[in-house]
Amino acid sequence: MAMSVKDKILDKGPFYHGTKANLQIGDLLTAGGDSNYKSELKMNHIYFTALVNGAGLAAALAKGDGTERVYIVEPTGIFENDPNLTDKKFPGNLTRSYRSEAPLKIIGEATDWSKPGHEELQKFRGKLENNKGEIIN
Repeated sequence: MAMSVKDKILDKGPFYHGTKANLQIGDLLTAGGDSNYKSELKMNHIYFTALVNGAGLAAALAKGDGTERVYIVEPTGIFENDPNLTDKKFPGNLTRSYRSEAPLKIIGEATDWSKPGHEELQKFRGKLENNKGEIIN
């Protein structure tokens, strides 16, 4: 069982990360990449969720031309609720979204997830473009 000591939250997972990168089992996902939501921002954390379709949405929104993929990941260190979603936009952590400064290890790939439709993606992209809030990095 994974545990976030920082938030005293227990979540058994499984955990997922959505991307357009072609990765292999055993690869590590690390912080320091460009934000998908603010191009000038380098991220201090790597983000993940316990909801497979949430990771699918992240994959669809990810930069790049690759195939949308959802990887099953295992945190290698302490993680916390994603403060960009938790309590700031939704009370509690209904999205089961997390972040970590420690790498995530890819342990598999999920294939049973729903790709968001074109209208859903356009609606979400519009919300992102109109969001004037800061990203908590």
